Parts: sequence; structure tokens; C-alpha cells
Amino acid sequence: MNPAALLPLILAVAYPLLAHWASEDGGGASAAIALADLVVLVLAVPMLERRAWAWALALLLGAGLVWLAGTPYPQLLLLAPPMLFVGLVAWLFGRSLVAPREALITKIVAAMERTVPAALAPDLYRYSRRLTAAWAAVLALLALANGVLATIAVPGGVLARLGHIPAVSITQSQWSLFANLANYGIVGGFFLGEYALRRRLFPHRPYRNLLDFLRQMAALGPKFWRDLFA
Repeated sequence: MNPAALLPLILAVAYPLLAHWASEDGGGASAAIALADLVVLVLAVPMLERRAWAWALALLLGAGLVWLAGTPYPQLLLLAPPMLFVGLVAWLFGRSLVAPREALITKIVAAMERTVPAALAPDLYRYSRRLTAAWAAVLALLALANGVLATIAVPGGVLARLGHIPAVSITQSQWSLFANLANYGIVGGFFLGEYALRRRLFPHRPYRNLLDFLRQMAALGPKFWRDLFA
């Protein structure tokens, strides 16, 4: 695997662990470290491509995080990514259902079938669109849950930091466990459950098992995945 693909993967795996550690620690410095991981994750590809603007932006944001490390603001900023990033992906799934776009999963299925979306079997085409809508709904609900829990967490949630103790609250640790760790379990569980259902509904697929399915998805290549979300 080339560095352009390996580095974002490492950073993506590290972020929820760093974010949970920072939430448990409660300090600005630990939160700044987690946010720095997120900055490099977002800018990793253009930085590896030696884009000057990406390096300049990373240095500017890094300097800002160093400056904020002694304040409570990094902890407040740490509340936003679980809601914003999950919400963004939900929006990308949802908007792909609006004509003249093709649903994201429809395009993935067509690519794996070595054809175009219009040439897919009608039942597979309908299923892929419904699955895209299901992913949009699941992710939107997760984004909403992340936002609500970030608002009512005590002592580091939005309301608590504004001086208002919510009538219903959760601990900072409970928020972090859900937003930074459980989200991935929910997404993974939905993915595996849908895969098992798909195997029953469409047994004759161009992959042998789950590992072969993941391998073939990865083999579609970076350009396909960049264009998919363009």
C-alpha cells in the first residue's frame, strides 16, 4: 500500500482513540493533539502530493491548536467532528438520490459489476437505491444523536459550558464512548447485517465472501472513490 493510502488509514484509526483519550483527560493539550490528528487526516493526500496550500494550511491550523492548547476551547471543538463528519457523509448519500445524480451505492454496484447503473438488473438497481437511502437515514440519525449528546454532556457539553445544567444529562465519558467509539460499532454492525441480507437476496454476486467483497471494493482505486464523492 502506498503512503498516500496508508497514512490516512492510520490517522483515521488513531483519531477516535485520541479523541476518547482527550475527552477522558479533559485537558486542552490532549484535545489539541486529537484535533491535530484530524487536521492532518483531512489534508493528508494533498500534503503527500506536496501541495503548498495544504502544508501552509496545516501549519496555520497547527499553530492555532498550539496557541489554544492551554485553554478549554480545544475540548469544545472536540464535540463537533462526530456530528459534522457523520452529517456530511449522510448528506452525500442523501443528495446522490436526487436526479440527475445516481445513488452512491448504485454506482459502486455498477462498478463492481463492470457495467453502468442503467444496465443493472431492475431489482438490484432498486435495492441499491433503497440501501443508499437507508445509509443516509442511519448516518443522519447518528449525527443527530451525536449533536444532542454533545449538548447535554456534563461537565464538558455545550449547555454546561454555557452555564446551563441540562435537566437530562450524560457524563462526558458516556458522550465520548458513543461519539468516538460506539458510532463505529453501529456503522460496522449495519454494514455486516446488510451484507448478510444481500447474500440472501442476491446470492450470485461477483465476489466469493466478505473479504473478497472488501478486496474488490478497494481495487476500484483511489480515482473511483474521489470521483464518487465529487
